[in-house]
Amino acid sequence: MPLVKPPRLLLLGAPGSGKGTQTTKLLLQFPKINSLSSGDILRNQINSGTSIGLEASKYIKNGKLVPDTTMVRLITKQLHEMDWLDKKAAWLLDGFPRTSNQAVALDNTLHTNNSNINMVVELDVDQKVILERIEARWVHVPSGRVYNLDYNPPRVPFKDDITGEPLSKREDDTAEVFQKRLDQYNKEIGSLKDFYNNKDVLYKVSGSTSDVIFPKLSNLILQNFGV
Repeated sequence: MPLVKPPRLLLLGAPGSGKGTQTTKLLLQFPKINSLSSGDILRNQINSGTSIGLEASKYIKNGKLVPDTTMVRLITKQLHEMDWLDKKAAWLLDGFPRTSNQAVALDNTLHTNNSNINMVVELDVDQKVILERIEARWVHVPSGRVYNLDYNPPRVPFKDDITGEPLSKREDDTAEVFQKRLDQYNKEIGSLKDFYNNKDVLYKVSGSTSDVIFPKLSNLILQNFGV
């Protein structure tokens, strides 16, 4: 079923809840939707050694969120460069905003351009399941491909399927560091959900795996933006 209205989506969810996986699946089903991942942008900035990247890495290594001012500056710049501040553009934000302050700043920018977010979906995943995933997660840094030793292992242990290059463990992919990120997320998410609930655009889909969550997410989008 094609989309007849341009969705401008935000996925909420704890770190490790599968926002990136859901984004990939949505882009395959709805190719007219573009995506912007704050995590990918931050990693690119860190790998490139930019001033924002160096600043952000100090917080991430200690399991802390990047400050609001840094994130707002980065994402707003990307939205302008990608020409998404248009009411006819269809897009999806992954990982931003994460705080109510970020949401207010983003909303002001979008409102000025008549391109407000029209659906916010919370991915509700048990955080014990998330910690188990993180302990088993390995990545191929150059491509961003992610493997999980439990349910999506590489064909050759600890080697990328495409290049054969070694996989790496992200510095923040340990239960101890990741628990700090979850604690911070739990502290911030209430006010963020309240902000979007007051705008009547907040929804929630629950599940323990991406295969359970995705059909619910897809149907939700079709119900609101399809024929």
